[in-house]
Amino acid sequence: MRLILAQIGNDKTVKFAVKELVRLIKAMDNSVVLDIRKYEEKDNSVKNALWVGLDGSVEANSAEDSIYISVENGAGIISGSNERSVLMAAYRFMKEMGCRYLYPGKKGEKIPERKLDYADLKAEVKETASYKHRGICIEGSVGCEHVYNTIDWLPKVGMNSFFTQFFTPGVFFRTYYEKFYNDKNDRDFGNELTNNDIDAMVSSLYDEIEERGLIYHAVGHGWNCKPFGFDDSGWEVYEGEISDDVRNLLALRNGKREFCGGKPKNTNLCYSNPYVQNRITDYITEYCANNPKVDYLHFWLADDAMNHCECEECVKKRPSDYYVDMLNLLDEKMTKAGVNTKIVFLIYVDLLFAPIKERIKNPDRFALMFAPINRWYRDSYADIDLENLPQLPEYERNKEFLRCGDAPNVAYLLEWRKIFDGKDAFDFDYHLMWNHHKDPGQFNVAEFLYKDMISLHKLGLNGMMSCQRLRSAFPTGLPQYAMASGLWDKNGSFESVKDEYFTAAFGDDAKAVSNYLREISNLFNPKDRTKLVTAEDYIIGYKKAKEVIKAFKEEYMERCKDKSDDWSYLMVHAELTDILSDAYIALYSDDKETADLLKEKFIALAKENEGIIDTVCDAGQYSKTIFEMYFTKRV
Repeated sequence: MRLILAQIGNDKTVKFAVKELVRLIKAMDNSVVLDIRKYEEKDNSVKNALWVGLDGSVEANSAEDSIYISVENGAGIISGSNERSVLMAAYRFMKEMGCRYLYPGKKGEKIPERKLDYADLKAEVKETASYKHRGICIEGSVGCEHVYNTIDWLPKVGMNSFFTQFFTPGVFFRTYYEKFYNDKNDRDFGNELTNNDIDAMVSSLYDEIEERGLIYHAVGHGWNCKPFGFDDSGWEVYEGEISDDVRNLLALRNGKREFCGGKPKNTNLCYSNPYVQNRITDYITEYCANNPKVDYLHFWLADDAMNHCECEECVKKRPSDYYVDMLNLLDEKMTKAGVNTKIVFLIYVDLLFAPIKERIKNPDRFALMFAPINRWYRDSYADIDLENLPQLPEYERNKEFLRCGDAPNVAYLLEWRKIFDGKDAFDFDYHLMWNHHKDPGQFNVAEFLYKDMISLHKLGLNGMMSCQRLRSAFPTGLPQYAMASGLWDKNGSFESVKDEYFTAAFGDDAKAVSNYLREISNLFNPKDRTKLVTAEDYIIGYKKAKEVIKAFKEEYMERCKDKSDDWSYLMVHAELTDILSDAYIALYSDDKETADLLKEKFIALAKENEGIIDTVCDAGQYSKTIFEMYFTKRV
């Protein structure tokens, strides 16, 4: 079979879309003869061509993603509202042919090998993404290949944005290359990575973002540090002397101006001080002017709560009022400089309390980002009654900021929406940062995440940037696959997404694997905890989990363990979850010595299997999160 692939125009993202079509078609059927061409515009005199690019089939829109596919007998058009959408449409066309993109990395691609003929090459799709913002933010420990895998995966599942965080996202790369597994012979990385080294990595990765036409988000953390000469690449304690000039700019707290916990990154400044306001806004304006590749520039304050300035001037207004002062000043300077970068402002911890006095003068410059880091993840956004939200407390400066639940966070958001009527607003949530590790089967987490995504519009939010561990596909990638599906189509169903995923990953055994992981989730992380009253109630559940794991291993693991990488991940996961069950049994039996031994056994096994699970699991952070955050008795 001969197939004409006709590229429209010279855009690099459209060119990449054609290359990906070639790769996937040849992987499916290597006997297909490809005739690859490039035209400045669509030429209707060319017969039986499959055109790829912008031809006017969809109204042009650089911000909103729409796809259009009309192909019959291998001829027709694959198009979109912008070049990025064309790439998404190319992947969607191959999905219609049977391909699936389950999780980042080539192992996550499921490409059926089969003989193709012209009749197979057909599809009619016309869709627009339900939400504008569909992205992932770097977190956890990562190597270049992990970040590349994520960037590469995003358009395959209809996501459109990537966020690197910090001026230099050093903490994420250093954690991977220097801190974990350096005791292994094959992981000697030599000298410490410098910020210049990491900037060079990010520069290479940005080329991948640009080639795919993705929307690039940058910085966030660091505006309270770098303009004043302090490192911005992590949460390190500052060991040097603080000059009087700098000290006078720090927030006054309990009569002292000092770094919060010794960390510049976590320290707020004296935001009523005109010098602080001007220094930060000048720095941001200059940064945006010098970095036009940044589409959304995040301007955040300190990464900690309860350390706002208590000086005589600062206490006259809420922190959010001074934040708005700086946003307005920034807009004035950027407008004067002719800089059009979109600025993202963050409502987070103390800043959840909306301003009382100040208002944003030019809403079109800004995007509101809702970051409910203190959520409980018990009530989905779908289940929160917006007509009966709890009454919010009065703001008290530097009062202890406890986790306040799901509904109160939404109440804070809606207070902000009363004073910010800008159209650009999105969620910045943490489903796959920590919370998924208390649900070993990750089935309930996936369903909860999906429900959140399809309900964002009810909160006036136009999508989500997921703050997550990039390696979050262990034991499966269902949670982030469901997230991507819900962000693209808010009218779908979790059951259909779940079935699609497990069928692609496990074939005829899909239902068995799905039921197994659902049961593990329900035993470790039940939706209804009202029946768990005593330690013995928990012990019964963990013993049941061991029985479920044993039965599944006996029935499936021996004959399926070598079928695919997905089965290998399940095998490692089963061994780890069995040990974790024993550890919880010991914990609830008040046998601390045994619990500690099992904890070390778990950590050792995770490290031992790191070579198998490295692309799908952040093994060091996985163990750390489980045992430092969630390994505790609930009764």
